[in-house]
Amino acid sequence: MTSTGPAFDSNYMTLTRFVLAEQKKVPTATGDLTQLLNSIQTAVKAVSSAVRKAGIAKLYGIAGTQNVQGEEVKKLDVLANELFINMLTSSFTTCVLVSEENDTMIEIETEKQGKYIVCFDPLDGSSNIDCLVSIGSIFGIFKKVEDRKCTLQDVLQPGHKMVAAGYALYGSATMMVISIGGPVNGFTLDPAIGEFVLTDINIKVPQRGNILSINEGYSHMWDEVITEYVSSKKDPKKGKPYGARYVGSMVADVHRTLKYGGIFMYPATAASPKGKLRLLYECFPMAYILTQAGGLASNGTIPILDIVPDNIHQRSPIFLGSRDDVEDVLQCIKKNKN
Repeated sequence: MTSTGPAFDSNYMTLTRFVLAEQKKVPTATGDLTQLLNSIQTAVKAVSSAVRKAGIAKLYGIAGTQNVQGEEVKKLDVLANELFINMLTSSFTTCVLVSEENDTMIEIETEKQGKYIVCFDPLDGSSNIDCLVSIGSIFGIFKKVEDRKCTLQDVLQPGHKMVAAGYALYGSATMMVISIGGPVNGFTLDPAIGEFVLTDINIKVPQRGNILSINEGYSHMWDEVITEYVSSKKDPKKGKPYGARYVGSMVADVHRTLKYGGIFMYPATAASPKGKLRLLYECFPMAYILTQAGGLASNGTIPILDIVPDNIHQRSPIFLGSRDDVEDVLQCIKKNKN
């Protein structure tokens, strides 16, 4: 009797292979973006490894410092930030880096400079590290405007100028979700071969969902219009109530919204009138991904990707997710202003 054994794919579409294939479609491509994305995936693999063995390696707990946002820095935050900076610096493709953990932009030494600017949150959702909830990394990539020394103005571009963006989710598996100006694809890390393998092709967010994701602990500080909108989605007289899902890790909440539909909201509050999430390395990359997947992302007035930042740590309210759901809340806001 012949044993067939388990099925084994001999034709993996890895992330590296995928990016190389995309590069070949552009006759003028230099390969720099491919090299940069390979460096990012190496950083993500290293962070994923650290996250998986954090308890054993005593990486949990407070590192004893605060980042520029005034938040306590976890040991994993410090390691993840160093990994990203080292990988990106040594890629010879970047000129400036912007990290959530650094109060100023990081200028790459001249002999290692390239033409790309990377804005990243090395470990999003760090308040959840100690309780083993899903966390992630977020990145957005810009190209410097002119062939000259990179300046702050090259960094402060509107989100629609990004050439690529994505995030990594460290959950029950490690996944990278990216767009290089086209379809959104998901790559899951196969620990057996140490490679990200294409598992989610051309992800599209549903036109409408039935999940509402917002931190209701701040409801006493919301504008009246946000309270009205959230109440309408929970009122059985106005249709089937939406389910409430809020992890407190933007990557986890947005990934679920991308897969299942619905809306993720982080509105302005009395305590944070300009919003809380940062434009360059949180709002822009996530808005880019959701928009490329057929959804919408707005600050309540204009599309997130049309905002021109005035500083590297600028904050913004954000409403993103299924097109119909985001349009619903925008209609409520517009009606309230009139």
